[in-house]
Amino acid sequence: MSDTKVKISEKYQKSYFMPPEVTYDWVKKESIEKAPIWCSVDLRDGNQALIDPMSLEDKLEFFKMLVEIGFKEIEVGFPASSDTEYNFIRALIEKNMIPEDVTIQVLTQAREHIIKKTFDALKGAPHAIVHLYNSTSKEQREQVFKKDKEAIKKIAVDGAKLLKKMADETEGNFTFEYSPESFSQTEVDYALEVCNAVIDVWEPTPDRKVIINLPTTVQVAMSHVFACQVEYCHKHLNNRENVVLSVHPHNDRGSGISDAEFGVLAGADRVEGTLFGNGERTGNVDIVTLALNMMTHGVESGLDFSHINAIRGAYEGFTGMKVHERAPYAGDLVFTAFSGSHQDAISKGMTYRREGKSKNRWDIPYLPIDPADVGREYESDVIRINSVSGKGGVAFVLKQHFGFALPQKMKEEVGYLIKGVSDRRHQELSPKEIYSIFEETYLKPRDVFDIPSVVFTQEKNIKGDIKIKTATEERLLQTAGNGRLDAVSNAIKIFFGINYEIAVYEEHALTKTSASKAVTYVGIVHDGKFYWGVGLEDDIIKSSIAALVVSVNKLLKDGHITEGREERIVDIISYIQKNYSTVTLEILTDEFKLSKPYLSKYIKEKAGMTFQEVVKEERMKKARTLLRETTDTVEAISAIVGYENVEHFNRLFKKSYGVTPIQYRRTSAEELKREASK
Repeated sequence: MSDTKVKISEKYQKSYFMPPEVTYDWVKKESIEKAPIWCSVDLRDGNQALIDPMSLEDKLEFFKMLVEIGFKEIEVGFPASSDTEYNFIRALIEKNMIPEDVTIQVLTQAREHIIKKTFDALKGAPHAIVHLYNSTSKEQREQVFKKDKEAIKKIAVDGAKLLKKMADETEGNFTFEYSPESFSQTEVDYALEVCNAVIDVWEPTPDRKVIINLPTTVQVAMSHVFACQVEYCHKHLNNRENVVLSVHPHNDRGSGISDAEFGVLAGADRVEGTLFGNGERTGNVDIVTLALNMMTHGVESGLDFSHINAIRGAYEGFTGMKVHERAPYAGDLVFTAFSGSHQDAISKGMTYRREGKSKNRWDIPYLPIDPADVGREYESDVIRINSVSGKGGVAFVLKQHFGFALPQKMKEEVGYLIKGVSDRRHQELSPKEIYSIFEETYLKPRDVFDIPSVVFTQEKNIKGDIKIKTATEERLLQTAGNGRLDAVSNAIKIFFGINYEIAVYEEHALTKTSASKAVTYVGIVHDGKFYWGVGLEDDIIKSSIAALVVSVNKLLKDGHITEGREERIVDIISYIQKNYSTVTLEILTDEFKLSKPYLSKYIKEKAGMTFQEVVKEERMKKARTLLRETTDTVEAISAIVGYENVEHFNRLFKKSYGVTPIQYRRTSAEELKREASK
């Protein structure tokens, strides 16, 4: 804690205000009987909270999705705040993307040039809500604006007058909305006073109502307090029959859902929120959860979440945010029971329903909602994949249906692959089709070479006889490595004269088939690009080699390499690789019966490096392995790899990798800890 000497009771105190009169009529209502008007603020509140805000194209696609879900009011931006916001709104209008029954909403501050640009942005819109706001809380008045209550109210009233004037001078159909921002920390009677002053300026009528929006800009109280605040305003607003009372809950205390539900019970007609609760800090209220909560009580929400996984996948793709596994209705695990007793109860409940004993009513133990109503199934949580689905959805299908638990770094590539196929076919892909694409891309490729057999022996390290088969030849290489896969990798590198790093290696048993098999995922990196392969074999050694073979085949195909190097250079490099710590050019000339000048020229021509560079590369590679995997001193490692002078070794290592051996070891250890914590 920063102020250790200050008592908690002195440092933190309640910053909300109860209304002058508390009635608690809302408590007498058992449940919500009618869905409120829904307003999505994903494209403004949600977007401004993202680390990387959405592109114009993503926002247009997001808007289309919101329309398809059934939102009739959608906040689309603050047109005067940036050209990006302005251009997005113009694009919606000029592309005729706004259906007749959908109203867009825009934000504006109470300043003339900002309001003017706002109305410029709205030209041609069939109908628009213009949302005026200013902050009214005690904290903001005293600390930010340094103005008294009358001055703050005047800002709101002047803005309301200016808005009305500009609307009268602009062609179009406009609805006005006002928010006393930071309402949750404003004296309730004062917030009401400001709202009523704005209502009096706008003079609403039955056919031209206004919206008064009460936000928990920062959630600082329990939900029953917010309900009492809303109920007081509901009962004391001027011209109430011509006012749409709206709430805009945030989630700082984790109770945004109950704020919204209690707010509706207390008299609110409308709710502003986002899909899956995206928004600044801890987010806005989650409209998905609100709507489906109502559905479980038999209330039609007016929003279509029957394909929740497709919506979630698109949302994750657009925003870069993730929906938690335990998120109500949409999380990966919300319909999954791990407990045997739970599974048994659900199974018996399903049987009871199939026998017709429940009639039309859904009353399955542990499942408050029929998963099929949101496009899910209990047994496998089926995810439907189409062109707007995200990487999480594709990975989920592969895991639930086929048992493949993709590495985190692989999910994005696979997701984009499947999404691209779906987009080109203009159709949804079944799990079977997804697996077929996955198999052809990550399990089968052997376009350039295969490894039909390997034989390993254990000495100081692993030595292997690796048979490499191409379209034109079959050759046996003898190599060594720190492990079996490293020995195979060394053989491949020597044979084709390529270089890469094995950046990701993961394995697990496959349990979706009758006979257990081993699955391995290998991701190699060459010139900053990932190449992925997957192996599925009876044992882990074969599986790992298969995955490596696939990934390297992709690299070779990408580089238009179709054949191995000639046998002599392969043998020479293999000899250097096995004897890197002691080999000299003289030893090599004796071994291969070649003159020193010819051998030097030959290595340079065929390997693209001098003899010394080849040796250094092998020594540096071994040094990196020892630094990562042992606790040997730098001096000891220097000697092991063939350098008696440790200072010379340090200089060569830093020249090769940009860091000293000690720095490399420290960085590798930190990376290992990060991976282990994931």
